[in-house]
Amino acid sequence: MSAPLDGLLVLDFSTLLPGPLATLMLAESGAEVIKVERPQAGAEARKSAPLWDGESLGFSLLNRGKKSLSIDLKAEGSVAALKPLIEKADIIVEQFRPGVMARLGLGYEAVKAINPDIIYCSITGYGQTGPKANAAGHDLNYMGDSGVLSTSCGPADRPSVPPALVADVGGGTYPAVVNILLALRQRDQTGEGCHLDISMSDGTFAFSYWSFAKGAVLNEPVVNGGERLTGGSPRYHLYPTLDGRHVAVGAIEQKFWDTFCDAINLAPALRDDSINPEKTIQAVGDILKNRAAADWEDLLTHADCCCTIVRTMNEVLDDPHLNARGVFDWKVQSDKGGTAPALPVPISPEFRADSKTAMPAPVLGADNNRLK
Repeated sequence: MSAPLDGLLVLDFSTLLPGPLATLMLAESGAEVIKVERPQAGAEARKSAPLWDGESLGFSLLNRGKKSLSIDLKAEGSVAALKPLIEKADIIVEQFRPGVMARLGLGYEAVKAINPDIIYCSITGYGQTGPKANAAGHDLNYMGDSGVLSTSCGPADRPSVPPALVADVGGGTYPAVVNILLALRQRDQTGEGCHLDISMSDGTFAFSYWSFAKGAVLNEPVVNGGERLTGGSPRYHLYPTLDGRHVAVGAIEQKFWDTFCDAINLAPALRDDSINPEKTIQAVGDILKNRAAADWEDLLTHADCCCTIVRTMNEVLDDPHLNARGVFDWKVQSDKGGTAPALPVPISPEFRADSKTAMPAPVLGADNNRLK
């Protein structure tokens, strides 16, 4: 069975995370993705830990099933060498600072002159325009600039770093994929390509819509770690257990809160959490810390009140629900033949290419014959 993006050619000039993850999703949906890498060393991520059979497992996960060209983009004749592929390409993804691709002779206008209907996706931290367009940054900076980080970054003397790369993936990868697919649809209708300007800082706002509404729009104070969804409510909170694990309580709705309170035998006087939320949080915490996580898991699972035990990343592969859904059915392969679960991507199984067979990331320059 064919996949939705069968027959599409993607040239991927990106490195690190946002662009490679975006093109991984395109590859998993049937597109042919060719990475364009520098000679000898290749993409920086090829050397990043953790290592697996002597190679970067992170690189393998993000580049499963892709192809690789090794070419010095600064060398004379590189654009001419790439021209035949540019003429055939449907999509280009790049992640340099604004202006870099243009200086290499591969900016949107130059590429458009070769291939007028190209969909050219540029992913940057701050976008192609504006005072900070050329500023250096990473996920933490983009989250900070969007105000999202301020909503839950820990106490001033012991700030905490977010556990997920929200700006990279949520502000970069996902908007890139969505807009590429929209551009393909538009091209079907008009025959025209376009230049997509994806800013990771711009794309981060949607992850904290409630704080945007309260702080940016209504100009009300947003308390760091003290709002309903950032730890200020006993109904949406993390509570330690006797054995050092945590219960994730998400009993926001009244029916779930009532059920949860019944399950743990919370005193009736503390159940109206609008009176003194901190006192209720303390009381719930005192109860939950007296039993081990496994005991609470049995009780709260039976109660069905939006309460779960926080899993470690070492445990997720054994989760019976995830395995029943086939989340880890796809495999990645190392150069030495080892196999591991592929990175789960949010592509519905019916739209994925028939690729449950273990597939490797490309060897650097393995597809340089495509330049001939």
